[in-house]
Amino acid sequence: WGASGGDGTHMHHGYYGKGNRGENGTSIDHARAQVDMIDESLRWAGVTTCEKVLDVGCGIGGSSRHMARKFGCRGEGVTLSPVQAGRANALAEEEGLGDKVRYQVADALAMPFEDGSFDFVWSMESGEHMPDKTKFVNELARVCAPGGRILIVTWCHRVLDEGKELEPAEKVLLDRICDAYYLPAWCSIADYERLAREAGMVDIKTEDWSEEVKPFWKGVIATALTWQGVLGLIKAGPATLRGALVMPLMQTGLATGTIKFNLITMRKP
Repeated sequence: WGASGGDGTHMHHGYYGKGNRGENGTSIDHARAQVDMIDESLRWAGVTTCEKVLDVGCGIGGSSRHMARKFGCRGEGVTLSPVQAGRANALAEEEGLGDKVRYQVADALAMPFEDGSFDFVWSMESGEHMPDKTKFVNELARVCAPGGRILIVTWCHRVLDEGKELEPAEKVLLDRICDAYYLPAWCSIADYERLAREAGMVDIKTEDWSEEVKPFWKGVIATALTWQGVLGLIKAGPATLRGALVMPLMQTGLATGTIKFNLITMRKP
């Protein structure tokens, strides 16, 4: 990532709590915010320890390596990218965690794990990439052990009143974002709640952290507009450049309430 000063370990939004929002002219620490996102999500979900975590849509494994150090737990991670899986395993070895965490290429909708394999199932900003949200939630529930906890942190669109749809302008905005980032259709956090109940989950809780992530996109855009950022985008190729051009739409969506940054946690009985 690195776009707002991150170290490339974490491929997700930052959590910008009090003291890290640029108040009174202070600088924002984006790398700290990305680590805070992990720790604050765990705190919010009530996860204080675990024995074996599954990192679904793991990227290069920053979250699960952080938890392996924090909790002393073991971990597995799945991603569709062989490059990400290879890098994640290399980083685990470099950080002395090769015996703790392991990453592989696998489909999050059909994972190569036995039922009930993990006491904690973690998904940080991978839900929006899933074309079938029902299969996604059901698969997380399947691999979670009885008594275990699931935490999904994801982009959503706003909750709709029954029988209502997004406004035409909202649909255009989301379609442009999804096209640029190769994403399927989004859902609302209410949809995730319903899917969790249908999967038999209990102790379901949700939260909206849209305000807490807003400084992220401002930082990404500011860095992208530097000469170094522009050159990097050009070198990265047309797909990355296309994604960069819609970054202001993420800001617009968050500002208008069309886009929500949501969390949902649940327990498997």
